[in-house]
Amino acid sequence: MDHFADRLILRIRELGHPLCVGLDPHLDRIPPLFRQGTMAAADPRTADAVGAFLAAVLDRVDGRAAVVKPQIAFFERLGWRGLAILEEVVKKARKAGLSVLLDAKRGDIGSTAAGYAAAYLGTGAALPVDAMTVNPYLGADTLEPFYDQMRRHGRGLFVLVKTSNPGSGDFQDRALADGGSLCEAVAAALAETAAELRGPRTGWSSLGVVVGATYPGDAERIRALLPHSLFLVPGYGAQGGDAAAAVRGFVAGPDARLEGGLVNSSRGVLFPAAAVTDDSRRWERAIDEALDRAIEDLSAATTR
Repeated sequence: MDHFADRLILRIRELGHPLCVGLDPHLDRIPPLFRQGTMAAADPRTADAVGAFLAAVLDRVDGRAAVVKPQIAFFERLGWRGLAILEEVVKKARKAGLSVLLDAKRGDIGSTAAGYAAAYLGTGAALPVDAMTVNPYLGADTLEPFYDQMRRHGRGLFVLVKTSNPGSGDFQDRALADGGSLCEAVAAALAETAAELRGPRTGWSSLGVVVGATYPGDAERIRALLPHSLFLVPGYGAQGGDAAAAVRGFVAGPDARLEGGLVNSSRGVLFPAAAVTDDSRRWERAIDEALDRAIEDLSAATTR
């Protein structure tokens, strides 16, 4: 069976950088080259504009990154047309050899959690992806349906542990009576399953965690608790985290390069200032240059 973490890490080693391209199609930022109609969420032409924009982005990303991360909220905002576009985006990305990590942050109980897991990670799913994000704060039992799909089909999972937003500390940093913080307790609770789901080729686990670039100290503590889990690192670039902070939780791989996760960039790649144009060649050049900057930045940060 194909193993998500093995496949991902081997591709990252081949490329030499851990960039994950976030696909967050903010409607007000779609470049003039792709805009159609009013660009209102209810306008049927808006979904076509988003689809054309992301298809063109995937053409630029093809062969240059290991993974893309569509944020489902931006597609749900467009109703059924947006979900149809998401399905097309996922198919195009996977056909190009890109892994698809769906940022859905699902978290529910019982049969509802099982429904979410089957919808995205199961065989025969209408919208199959390689991995997805989940919220563990309803309890450990809510993760079991996702673990089941992972074990059966070689998929990946990224559990929210320490997020990049300023308010994450309201609850995630709360000190517990027996010591440590709530986010550290969540990480510790994942350790046994993470060890079970390690890949045979790289030793990395398909049970990963979300750890924001804006809190590098937490990344080091969480790495100590989860030595084999991949980190999904938001907060790099537009949210203020630099490359060195983003890879603080990474460790030396077999070629001495730091590895152990993905560093996400959404706005920095999708919406550079030079891409605000209706000229296709200028737009392509702007996206290529934005990709080059992120790749060079992260490659340098992971080189020892």
